[in-house]
Amino acid sequence: MALEFRKATSADADQIWNILEKAIARRKAEGSDQWQDGYPNPAVVAHDIENGHGYVLAGEGKIAGYIAVLINDEPAYAEIKGTWLTDGDFVVYHRVAISDDFLGQGLAQEMLKRVDEYAAANNIRSVRADTNFDNKGMLRIFEKLGYVYCGEVFFRGSARLAFEKVLP
Repeated sequence: MALEFRKATSADADQIWNILEKAIARRKAEGSDQWQDGYPNPAVVAHDIENGHGYVLAGEGKIAGYIAVLINDEPAYAEIKGTWLTDGDFVVYHRVAISDDFLGQGLAQEMLKRVDEYAAANNIRSVRADTNFDNKGMLRIFEKLGYVYCGEVFFRGSARLAFEKVLP
């Protein structure tokens, strides 16, 4: 199936929220406290879409994955306990989630490769992200895709592991 990486629309919101709800439940089942505090929620998804930050990986009328993608827009990253690899513009992403129907197909990695393409198309060579210390799946993906650990950032009172990838 050919998958398209595109901006999310308000018509996608229900499917996106369904994907995130199931991802939240998976994180809980894995024993993680990530996403167990009422965030993300439907209002966050609506805000992402309204502001043009929500993106989906979709094909054949189904949404396979969701991600929020922003440029230079993460205030918590200015307060890193550590050091970023670069000082210039960066793309940051949050809320990576894959539909239960598409798990195990490498689509989170595919979506992050599309984020790299988005960064390059905007002449940006830095992609940054963070995750919970116990999100083993995301940590594996960062390692596979060449991200470098840079330190810790803090969200809603919790430390998160911060990573950066410098594009060629």
